[in-house]
Amino acid sequence: MAELTVDMTYGQALLDAGRETGKAAQILEEAKEIVEILKNEPDLKAFISFPGISGEEKKSVLKEIFEGKICQELMNFLYILVDKRRANRLEGIMKVYSELYEREEGVSYGVIYSVTPLSPQQLEEIEEQTSKLLRFKVRLENELDPKLIAGFKIMVEGKIIDASYRKRFDEMASQIRAS
Repeated sequence: MAELTVDMTYGQALLDAGRETGKAAQILEEAKEIVEILKNEPDLKAFISFPGISGEEKKSVLKEIFEGKICQELMNFLYILVDKRRANRLEGIMKVYSELYEREEGVSYGVIYSVTPLSPQQLEEIEEQTSKLLRFKVRLENELDPKLIAGFKIMVEGKIIDASYRKRFDEMASQIRAS
């Protein structure tokens, strides 16, 4: 729970700074790239997260890697995370930043439950259809739920779209019991 509060606080602060400077969209794209780099380079992620390494050493390495490749606002933000010993929360903070940014842009987040993982194309098609149905932009995260048997279930902003076979079977069972 404390991690979520930290992520929200820093994510909101970065968004505020991005809005003030007019670089919110640029920060979003650059932050996604940084998170991807950290996923692909676990040694770098471990380095900036390790408490036994001085902040100055971490900032020196970050400067060497990212200076001139990302905007100064994001660079300064990385330095603040190092100084405050929050660099290990970077991925969570950037996820919150992305969600806050896109929410301001009219995008809502939800979850699509399926029995098997959906391909990126399937997910994109379902996001488009769901966006048309709900009349606002929707981004979905795929989670697996083997209880569904087949089909899928979508949850967005308290709304449920249930296109699963489990629901159909339950409806048939109710009709049979009612007969």
